[in-house]
Amino acid sequence: ILNTIKTFKLKYTKPKNLYKEVAKDISNKKIIGWFQGNMEFGHRALGNRSILADPRHIEMQSKVNKAIKFRETFRPFAPAVLLEDVNKYFEGLPNESPFMLFTGKVCSNKLPAITHIDGSARVQTVTKEVGGLYKILTHLKKIAGISVVLNTSFNGPGEPIVETPKEAINFLLSSTLDVLFIEGKRITKAS
Repeated sequence: ILNTIKTFKLKYTKPKNLYKEVAKDISNKKIIGWFQGNMEFGHRALGNRSILADPRHIEMQSKVNKAIKFRETFRPFAPAVLLEDVNKYFEGLPNESPFMLFTGKVCSNKLPAITHIDGSARVQTVTKEVGGLYKILTHLKKIAGISVVLNTSFNGPGEPIVETPKEAINFLLSSTLDVLFIEGKRITKAS
C-alpha cells in the first residue's frame, strides 16, 4: 500500500481514531471510498469495499449515481444500519438482513438518499462482527445522531469491485470521490 501511494506521489494521514474520522467526513457530506480488510465474496458492498455517503442529503443519491457510478438517477442505494437501530428507520424486515437480501419500508423522512421512489430500501443490518463498518456507524450515531449510511459497491460502471490498492487509488483520482480510506490511511486528491 505504501509503495502504491508513493508511486502516485500522494500524501496521506493516519487518523488517531480512524472510524471517528470516517464518520466526521461522511457527516460533512464527503463521499468516501472504504478499502479495509479482506475482500467480501459476491457482488454487493458489505463493508470492506464500499462507497459510503450520508443518506440524509438527497443530493448524495444523484452525486453517487451520476458522477461516480454513472447510472440512472432513479436507481436506489442500499442503506447499512446498526442492527439495534433497524426498527427506528425501517419496517417489514426480518430480524437481521446482513447481506442486503430483504427490502423494507423506510419509516423516516430523514433518509432521502437511500429511499426508493416506492418508499422502500434494500437494507443491510450491521453487527459488531462486521468490524469497521459497525464502528463507523457507531461514531456516526454519536456525531450526527443517525446510525445509517448509504452503502454501495466500490466500483465504477461495468467494473468489478476494486481489489487492489492501485485500483482504489486510481478510482479516487479518476472520480469525484472525496476521500479514500485504505487500511487506516486517509488519502485525498491533494498531492
